[in-house]
Amino acid sequence: MTGSNKIYPSADAALEGLLEDGMLIAAGGFGLCGIPELLINAIHKAGTKDLTIASNNCGVDGFGLGILLDSRQIRKMISSYVGENAEFMRQYLSGELELEFNPQGTLAERMRAGGAGIPGFYTKTGVGTVIAEGKEHHDFDGETYILERGIVADLAIVKGWKADTSGNVIFRKTARNFNVPAAKCGRICICEVEEIVPTGSLDPDAIHLPGIYVHRLIQGEHEKRIEQRTTRKKETA
Repeated sequence: MTGSNKIYPSADAALEGLLEDGMLIAAGGFGLCGIPELLINAIHKAGTKDLTIASNNCGVDGFGLGILLDSRQIRKMISSYVGENAEFMRQYLSGELELEFNPQGTLAERMRAGGAGIPGFYTKTGVGTVIAEGKEHHDFDGETYILERGIVADLAIVKGWKADTSGNVIFRKTARNFNVPAAKCGRICICEVEEIVPTGSLDPDAIHLPGIYVHRLIQGEHEKRIEQRTTRKKETA
């Protein structure tokens, strides 16, 4: 640990003493946008297995959370989208990977609720579908709702743009996505950022994640891939 008591020199150092087989990890990001790629790589290197990962999706083959799929370190995914990851689909269809599908808004609210100390909430989303199977139903004002549980993760890993030494974090545009609720629902939260600045140099109104939620902080270089590239054929007269 260097400087502030929240700043660590590397992802490996930040994860030291926190990883254990079978744990639940909440991972921020949306496919490849705003994913904590340095921390994911360090978890892969550590070899921690039988993981349950709560994240919107599992990215793509061979990058991001896809690395942990390839190495069979993930036992279960709690997510809303299989995405472009062929290995995710293969493992799920073959029964190698357990998958708990959540509608996207429900997953975000489950993380937010867990971070706010709310054990559960009712929602209409999923009523009458496989999502509702085995869940408590209750009627409010003539409408049926299902009970969803808040997520409290053993560890949250997120990726920000800029942070100060106290752990206050700014996310860049759409890279905010699931990072804020994921960070808040972790008993311990590690955030990787592109730049760390002195405390007091960030506009308080621009801070998306208060430092009270961030326990460990690292700075590093990021590959920042994009999930899809759309091209348009040039029009000719």
